[in-house]
Amino acid sequence: MARYTGPIQKKLRSLGLERFGAYNEKKKAAPTFTRKRVSEYGLQLIEKQKAKFLYGILEKQFSNYYKKASKISGSTGENLIVLLEKRLDNVLYRSGLFSTRKHSRQAANHGHFLVNSRKVNIPSYQVNNGDKISWTEKSQKSKLFDAAISTSKEIPSASWIQLDQSKVEITMINEPSSADGELVVDTRQIVEFYSR
Repeated sequence: MARYTGPIQKKLRSLGLERFGAYNEKKKAAPTFTRKRVSEYGLQLIEKQKAKFLYGILEKQFSNYYKKASKISGSTGENLIVLLEKRLDNVLYRSGLFSTRKHSRQAANHGHFLVNSRKVNIPSYQVNNGDKISWTEKSQKSKLFDAAISTSKEIPSASWIQLDQSKVEITMINEPSSADGELVVDTRQIVEFYSR
């Protein structure tokens, strides 16, 4: 699957996110020049690009998430964030086992996890309330497993996720809400972008 492989800091700056999560600005940015006023369409586009980049999703998949969110009753913007939060790679990231979504996506892609005792290697898999995510027996002997345990002691898990430290097992105890998503994303602008 195609993904963004360019410079992270440059991308973050272009989206107005100099500092975000594990990505802290490493060097002083060059002096910026005054830019033209951004149009309404431009603001909507930036918010969409921001959400796509933060969750690591390409255009077609993001558009599909929007269509799915619009068919669910309630606010489309809130539904969109909930769908993105329930992705397997995001649940692994929110559990505190990984410091970035890229890392959790790679771990999911490599088949290190079981969802309700079934092996799942699809990062976009939708995790539901009550689902249990555990490591495969083989993966429990890997360096990745040891690194994840170490990371989980430093990063707390989200309120809607329960991490059993002894078994290193994740359980979704509640459905995530839109407030649990990335607060830097303005979903209203995304809805307006797709409503044009």
